This record gives sequence, C-alpha cells and structure tokens, in this order.
Amino acid sequence: MDNLALLAMFPGWHLVVYALPLITVVSLVYGATRHERWPAILKNAWDTFVWIVGFMGVVFVVILLAGLWG
Repeated sequence: MDNLALLAMFPGWHLVVYALPLITVVSLVYGATRHERWPAILKNAWDTFVWIVGFMGVVFVVILLAGLWG
C-alpha cells in the first residue's frame, strides 16, 4: 500500500498540523504556570505534551474501533 492510499483512509489527517502547535503552546503555558525555571518548565511541558497526545491517541483508537464495529 502506498502512502497516498494510506492518507486517503484518514481524510482529516491534515488537521493534525493545527493540533501539534496548539498542544505545544498549551503545554508550555501550563508548565510556566507551575514553575519559574526553564528546565522545570520544559520538563513539565514535555510531560504534558506526551499526556495530551497519548490521551488523544486513545480517544482516536476508541472512536476508530467503534466506527469499524458499528
């Protein structure tokens, strides 16, 4: 299967381009409200980024499986 066929299976994939910078900014602001030093802010921002992306991935898989099941 080529890449275009794979991308055609998910017609809204280009919307991820908007989600990643938004998640990054939210994570940085959240980290900055908790800490004052850059290393702590960046660590907290990374942890928050991973948590949000992981949560969105789980929700995506649940919705995908529900769509395939029904």
